[in-house]
Amino acid sequence: MADSQTPLSPFLQYRPQLTSVLSITHRITGVLLSIGAVLLSLWLVAIAAGAETYAALSGHITAWYGRFVIFGLVFSLYYHLCNGIRHLFWDMGLGLEITTAYRSGYAVVVATLLLTILTFWAGNTL
Repeated sequence: MADSQTPLSPFLQYRPQLTSVLSITHRITGVLLSIGAVLLSLWLVAIAAGAETYAALSGHITAWYGRFVIFGLVFSLYYHLCNGIRHLFWDMGLGLEITTAYRSGYAVVVATLLLTILTFWAGNTL
């Protein structure tokens, strides 16, 4: 039987904070962008391989799952960029107060959403 007096893991004790969630998301988007670089390399190889290979790959890119991947990569790029700029300010000693850190965190999320929406809006209207 489990003893109810045993200590809990810190993972179970603490409620996630905005700053910790944004930090984890920054790491995840970095990994996703690395995967995106591999996909970009495959796209360039398909171009070099010829029209038939490129056409086959284009079929996947224009499918719903390809567009979903592109959306995720664009979102990851903008999030990583905006949060990276936030970290540069922190490296200069600016914005380290708790309230400012939370405000800049919300600003990163809003800027990411706006830039992602603007990118896909511009892509559909041009």
